[in-house]
Amino acid sequence: MGNNVVKTEDNKPEVRKKYVLKKRDAVKTDYKVNYEQDLNEAQLSAVKSKEGPILVIAGAGSGKTKTLTYRVARLIEDGTSPENILLLTFTKKAASEMLSRAALVLDERCEKVAGGTFHSFANIILRKYAKLLKLKNNFTILDKTDCEDIINHIVGQLFPKKEKRFPKKGTIHEIYSKSVNKETPTKKIIHDEFPQFEHCEDKIIEVHKAYVTYKRENSILDYDDLLLYLKLLLENNENLRKTLSNQYKYIMVDEYQDTNTLQADIIKLLASEHNNIMAVGDDAQSIYSFRGANYRNILDFPKLFENTKIIKLEQNYRSTQNILKLTNTIISRAKESFSKTLFSNIKSPVVPALICAKNTQMEADFICQRILELLDEDISLSDICVLARNARMSYALEIELSKRAIPYQKFGGPKFMETAHVKDIIAHLRVIINPDDIISLNRILLLLKGVGSSTVNSVIPIIKGNLLPDSKSLPPKKVDSILPMLRILERLNSKIATQKPSEIVEEIISYYRPILKDKYDDFSKREKDLEHLQYLSTQYSNLEDFISDMALEPPDASVEGMYKRNSDDEALTISTIHSAKGLEWDSVFIIGAVDGRFPSAYSFNSEEEMDEELRLMYVATTRAKNNLYISYPVDMYDYSMNMVLSKPSRFLDNIPDDILEHWDITEE
Repeated sequence: MGNNVVKTEDNKPEVRKKYVLKKRDAVKTDYKVNYEQDLNEAQLSAVKSKEGPILVIAGAGSGKTKTLTYRVARLIEDGTSPENILLLTFTKKAASEMLSRAALVLDERCEKVAGGTFHSFANIILRKYAKLLKLKNNFTILDKTDCEDIINHIVGQLFPKKEKRFPKKGTIHEIYSKSVNKETPTKKIIHDEFPQFEHCEDKIIEVHKAYVTYKRENSILDYDDLLLYLKLLLENNENLRKTLSNQYKYIMVDEYQDTNTLQADIIKLLASEHNNIMAVGDDAQSIYSFRGANYRNILDFPKLFENTKIIKLEQNYRSTQNILKLTNTIISRAKESFSKTLFSNIKSPVVPALICAKNTQMEADFICQRILELLDEDISLSDICVLARNARMSYALEIELSKRAIPYQKFGGPKFMETAHVKDIIAHLRVIINPDDIISLNRILLLLKGVGSSTVNSVIPIIKGNLLPDSKSLPPKKVDSILPMLRILERLNSKIATQKPSEIVEEIISYYRPILKDKYDDFSKREKDLEHLQYLSTQYSNLEDFISDMALEPPDASVEGMYKRNSDDEALTISTIHSAKGLEWDSVFIIGAVDGRFPSAYSFNSEEEMDEELRLMYVATTRAKNNLYISYPVDMYDYSMNMVLSKPSRFLDNIPDDILEHWDITEE
């Protein structure tokens, strides 16, 4: 097309446009897959959208995986080579399942798509172009334990006489990791999240620098380095960046709300030549800030990529409309979000319920009773889940389930008896009851300063069955370390019959607290467990009964603790809300929904943290298909705040009874 200037009759110039006709590309109509039939209107819009940046806000249960799967198939049917498509997910399993499902929808070409995690993709690229970063392509990738061991070695070399309150190796590694993934200076990470170590921040930074040098010298990378070096590679090598961007002409990212700052930067660089990027996620389900996820990534996507097309998946295929009325009400209170209203064609007269219990024991009794009633209604035990804000909040329920022989599996944190600090307290209590318990004696002796395996081996034969031997029989150099503990145990042993279990537990916790503070950097969090142990002991009149009830099952090496009669049994699921994301059950119980615990009191002074707590409640409520029960005890004592927590979660305030029924539990 061009312009011609001519003169009119009155001799005035006039611009006349000149046009060139171009044949329009034929619209493809012979698709193998019937997309219109298989997808709803919003899903179809996302699948058919091809060029430019696209943000798909996929509400809970709205068919996000199906949408990604069909888009892979559609791109290939439109003539895109599988090698030109990149699908990034947060687990290898997720990518594999999506591409396998796409192959079933279309054909085996879908399995040739480049798919995987950010880290696996980075590993492939870095090995291919290692020389550009002055790396060897046979570099070793460290796991978390390896990283911590190296850091421990470096600390030992730099500071053989380190300060008393110097962070443990795991804490130093966590600070380093957050600094890398959030692209935030170490000093700010320490100031914001680890203020107790500000006095030694210069030494922590020195350790970090030595850690980076050590890895470079030995051709080793950790998980964070994979992302960091990939970003550096793309930023500092323009030709390579263009090559990779042109190779991966269509990029899709799943769970975009869970990306960190570093991952968002990588995506921007990879899509720099075309901006054909589809980000799929749900801002309402952004709950992983503690891992470094940046909630702003999904909110600011339209700002980062101009002319972004936003598509909302709002039809829910999981929950009843009554449950969605509640979830929509909860998330509408978020300070900042993409507005959407989930709806469902699944109808039910059952309305979610908010249950007020006198205490955690009554709460546990109610849940067990209701579970048995659901079983009578032919709902499978495996289709029932109990969700908690954190793993500690289910301890009373675990004990009650064990008493009633209801099998359960627990996800998202070690079982109560598997936490090291609780096991330490229980070991002391067991020795008080049974001074012949060699295993518990061994454990508590090793907690003492200056006491090692050789000392323990020589001492146990002396004190076994006799907690207060002649001090002359103990190793002379170890008497001052061992004798104070033995005196406490002997005194409490003599009072088993007359002293309340709660009083004995309180004395042991008081004795153990200095050990806890010396042994763990996160002792303040672990103290919550000891407070709960103290609370549980108040429900018993006999120490032996208390210890027997606490002995659920032998500790499992896995974080996913189990109490099951055998591996073929169906089992109730107990899970933290974080671990339940992406899953669903027919019936869901949300326990401990008391203000101060959910939301956590630690979030009260931060608008951002409070909003994330709200999203956590939203994630919990959207796990349920047909039945949703939210319970709270009214006499939950919080030792850290020195007050009784008794109000239901503020996220449930002023919700009409036709959306959330209110039940009170009464004893018969």
